[in-house]
Amino acid sequence: MIVARGRVVPVEVLIGDLWTVPPAGALSAVRTFVAALRRAIEPDRAPRTPPRLLITSGPGYALKTENVDAWRFEAAVRASLPAEELLPELLSALALWRGPAYAEFADEGWALAERKRLTELRLRAVERVAEARLALGRAADAVPELDAHVTEHPWREDAWRLLALGLYRSGRQGDALAVLRRARETLVSQLGVDPSPTLARLETDILNQDSHLALPARVEAGGVWEEAAAVYGRVVGGSRARIESSVGLLRSLAVAGGGGLEAARRHRLAAVVAAEELGDPDLTARVIGAYDVPAIWTRADDEAQAAAIVAAAERVLPTQDHPSIRARLLATIALESRGSREAPRLDEPRLDGPRLVGQRRVSASRAREAALEAEELARGLDDPMLLAFALNGDFMQTCYRSGLAPQRAAIGTELVALSQRHNLFTYEVLGHLISMQAACATADHTRADEHAQAADALAVRHEFPLVAVFTRWYAALREDTPESYRAAASLLDDAGMPGLSDGLLPLALAAHAVRHGEPIPVADYGPHTRGMHGSPPPGLLLEAYSALTVHQARQSGDLRLLAKAQAALAPAADEEAAGSGLLTLGPVADYLN
Repeated sequence: MIVARGRVVPVEVLIGDLWTVPPAGALSAVRTFVAALRRAIEPDRAPRTPPRLLITSGPGYALKTENVDAWRFEAAVRASLPAEELLPELLSALALWRGPAYAEFADEGWALAERKRLTELRLRAVERVAEARLALGRAADAVPELDAHVTEHPWREDAWRLLALGLYRSGRQGDALAVLRRARETLVSQLGVDPSPTLARLETDILNQDSHLALPARVEAGGVWEEAAAVYGRVVGGSRARIESSVGLLRSLAVAGGGGLEAARRHRLAAVVAAEELGDPDLTARVIGAYDVPAIWTRADDEAQAAAIVAAAERVLPTQDHPSIRARLLATIALESRGSREAPRLDEPRLDGPRLVGQRRVSASRAREAALEAEELARGLDDPMLLAFALNGDFMQTCYRSGLAPQRAAIGTELVALSQRHNLFTYEVLGHLISMQAACATADHTRADEHAQAADALAVRHEFPLVAVFTRWYAALREDTPESYRAAASLLDDAGMPGLSDGLLPLALAAHAVRHGEPIPVADYGPHTRGMHGSPPPGLLLEAYSALTVHQARQSGDLRLLAKAQAALAPAADEEAAGSGLLTLGPVADYLN
């Protein structure tokens, strides 16, 4: 009952959890157990009065209480508070632990997922305590607990980062570097993986005594932000209001890029989970649909979280009749299903963190249907922002085959015009970036230059730092030298967009090598590896993947693969393999001979 977090547990599920082979009187036995449990948890309830805590609902029972240590702990770990308020909350939350979660039920199937989730949250709580101490200038206090933490859990790279930073801020630069070396050796020997770029950058920054490692001084704007957040916590009422109103903050964080974008992704999913757990489908639909952040890249930064959002949207969609809400849910499905090419699956593994039951991937055809329906609904309503959101979903689903740059160009043109009429700055930027990409695909660099400049001007005026990532990469494409691509790649380090950054520089250098008759470099191409060898996923790099596959099939003499890749490229015969606006392999016609 506690694991269900207030949701109804059908009697059949309880019977299955209690007995491997249910006896003949299983249903009566469960009712007897429930009656005894009710007497135990509500000893003062008068006879024949309805229970308040363990209630009967439909086909089963639900436990309606907030007085659960695990729930209080989870709320503290997910709290967004200033460091001075968060630290005591987290320490109190950790004090609630009295051993492993559900230790007496360790072998029960129903407890396994909850044990894993709570254990992950406990580890994160330890790290958040360290983060709060570092933010408060108490680095020396953070070090001992972090040292024990990484020893017991050596795969947690963020803990290694915090330990090294704590040592550095304690005046122990040598020890900080030694910790990072120990992290590298541990990760390689135990997991067979290299440290993340974040750890590598930290080592370089410590060697250089980079100024950003010092405890940042509080600036006036930061004080205003913290004071506003504190007032928000006092003024905004119940959990429903907090959940719904938080989405506006998450939208602002997302366009800030870097850590803001990462935090927005994480907390957005938590907000959706919280809304679902309240059992309010209307609230859930509003929380999902309100996150109308413009998206330009056609690969998700976190595919598991994107799948979880899509699953939640699909679950709540049948409960919504209002065309505006339906359009937002459908646009969300189209956006978060970017790159979809698999049929629906209902057996996806659950997330390690906030969980959504019934998670699945959505087929490409379903995602396109959602995009078209969202656009149709939006065009029938007098809501420019909704139409812009729906067009963004439509854009994400115009990469399922090659040769669709004209469709994307039309979407970009409409977005710019719509946004200029209604003062939608973020979507105006999106329209210019889409138009820039489409112009690259048709080798119309004069028009692409104009859109890149317009996007940069809007980004400066409205403080959209992520725009420079795309316009700088476009400038690198125009120059088309290894040095220009490496310079552009430096902007990806703190952008918070792994779906874009992972493997992009090696891919750009491979494209440059092909263009200039050089061997393709041996490198880690990350998520692009399959695309380069005949399995290109839908997206803005589809033509580039297919061109690279043609090149390699020619080199190897693989006529079957060559024919397959050329067939995929044929619809784009009059275009350039440059539709991403980031890198180019030149005219598609060169690969169709």
